Amino acid sequence: MCGIVGFVNMTYSKNEKNEQLDQMMKRVVHRGPDNTGKFVDEGVGLGFRRLSIIDLKCGNQPIFNESDSKAIIFNGEIYNYQELQEDLHTKGHTFTTNADTEVILHGYEEYGADIVKKLRGMFAFAIWDRDKQELFGARDHFGIKPLYYYHKNETFLFGSEIKSFLDHPAFEKRVNPGALKPYMTFQYPATDETFFKDVYRIPEGHYFYVKEGELTITQYWDPEYEEEPMTEDEAIDKIDQAVQETIEAHLVSDVEVGTFLSSGVDSSLVTTITKPNYTFSIGFGEHTYNESSEAKKLTEILNLNNYSRVIESEEAFNAFPTIQYHLDEPSSNASCVPLYFLAKLASEHVKVVLSGEGADELFAGYTEYGFSSNSKMVRVFAQGLKKLPKKSRYRLASRLEHTGNFHGKLHLYRSIAPAEDFFIGQAKVFDESESEEYLKPKYQQSESVHDIVEKQYEKVPDLPELKKMQYLDMHQWMPKDILLKADKMTMANSLEARTPLLDIRLMEVAEKIPTKYLLNSKNTKYAFRKAAHRHLPDEWANRKKLGFPVPIKDWLHEERFYKQVREIFAADFAAEFFNQEKILDLLDQNYQENIDARRHIWTLYSFLVWYKVYFVDEDQKNS
Repeated sequence: MCGIVGFVNMTYSKNEKNEQLDQMMKRVVHRGPDNTGKFVDEGVGLGFRRLSIIDLKCGNQPIFNESDSKAIIFNGEIYNYQELQEDLHTKGHTFTTNADTEVILHGYEEYGADIVKKLRGMFAFAIWDRDKQELFGARDHFGIKPLYYYHKNETFLFGSEIKSFLDHPAFEKRVNPGALKPYMTFQYPATDETFFKDVYRIPEGHYFYVKEGELTITQYWDPEYEEEPMTEDEAIDKIDQAVQETIEAHLVSDVEVGTFLSSGVDSSLVTTITKPNYTFSIGFGEHTYNESSEAKKLTEILNLNNYSRVIESEEAFNAFPTIQYHLDEPSSNASCVPLYFLAKLASEHVKVVLSGEGADELFAGYTEYGFSSNSKMVRVFAQGLKKLPKKSRYRLASRLEHTGNFHGKLHLYRSIAPAEDFFIGQAKVFDESESEEYLKPKYQQSESVHDIVEKQYEKVPDLPELKKMQYLDMHQWMPKDILLKADKMTMANSLEARTPLLDIRLMEVAEKIPTKYLLNSKNTKYAFRKAAHRHLPDEWANRKKLGFPVPIKDWLHEERFYKQVREIFAADFAAEFFNQEKILDLLDQNYQENIDARRHIWTLYSFLVWYKVYFVDEDQKNS
């Protein structure tokens, strides 16, 4: 696990490349405080910061092949590297380390770009071919590990974090005006182009080549949902076996591995199967926002050590600029705050943790997928309506949409309507028309919400509605929100987070599970919870998803925090983006408890804090 940085450019001298790499690596030192390495060639500079996890003595990078014609830098973990290494040994490859990094390099020599299809793990890497003067790289199937690029001014920059580009002479730091409006709806950077103009992500499940100034990006993997006939018991058995196997695979390490533990089923299941020496939990002082007490109960039942702490409101607010800095782009997902402190706590004891991300996307754990009614009768009725032919369901949904409100209407509508008509993912803050009322004209021009989600929906027109929603989340919510904050908040604290419930082998099982065993009238994540029952007490297996509860509502009603937010809303730079009179009125109305606008305010505040960090404070520091 580490941070990688680099660039392809034919014009800089060797001394210039060395200086530029040093500056880039310095920006991501938190990703790898244990070791550093770099390689400079005629057309390339590769930089590396290491957090030592596997082959502690010999795994430093860059790593070269036998003839020194190829060099690799790599961020991540490959869980099947030992079997791949054995295969490559039989084909005549010689290894100088026992690191998974070298397996990718020799695998590329043997299989070319197809090596990415053989990797099981989380990864972002780049391989420089000195003979061809060509860069090859890839990002893992799900986007667990980040990889950004900037391709301008005769230079191709790439790195684990955008901040590594800031000091490079080819980089022009500008806000992308088209990113703000979609962010206000989605709460995360929703567009392909990031909040920094001309900076993009290598998409999840893609590899790329850079040669003679040309960039080509190719998709190598995408979910293929093909249900197979099976009984409920068979579905539960398949999930249970796959979960146990993938957790075991994710424990490969030469250092201690702990687990994050909340009160939910996912992290509880991972912890119960792992039985680590270290578990970590976090909470806020307010009782309703403190999950650590519930987590503690489970560790007492399992006789495990639990390390927990309570976050004070003052320290949370004080740390928020640092959190936004580490995120690279603004995010108003409030769970970033407790996750940052949880990672900080864990990093005091271990270098690696297992966390619970992924199960909700793979096994349909979100209520937004069609579990919005508390009435069992409504849910059973909706389940019956789902059996109608598609055209009949869609017609009925259209009629429902235009009828008056009644108990269970939303649940019934979402159970039978086309996913494209109502589902944009797991977060919605501002309506598009509402955001235009707040934004200055320059920032009102952007991709529409419809266009952003339609790019995914048009790839899977014939899937069941539930699978369409899962597919959208796999390409929007998960890589651009959930996985991004998990990577950035843990690596900010030099901690590796592994996601055993988001694994390519587990996905191969999930793709085949019939929809009726994923979500039905009884529960979300139905078969997964049944599998968890075999390991967990009922109370944990059936618990509703909470996420990280964060007391934003309370904060915004405290005078000291209200004043802090108001100060930034009233700052001169805020007028560049927003109608200040309107955002200040929104804040005041919320403070006076005339409305509940906490999510809207937090979304605006998160963006302005991010902008202040990167475009006000950073510029003042460099002036």
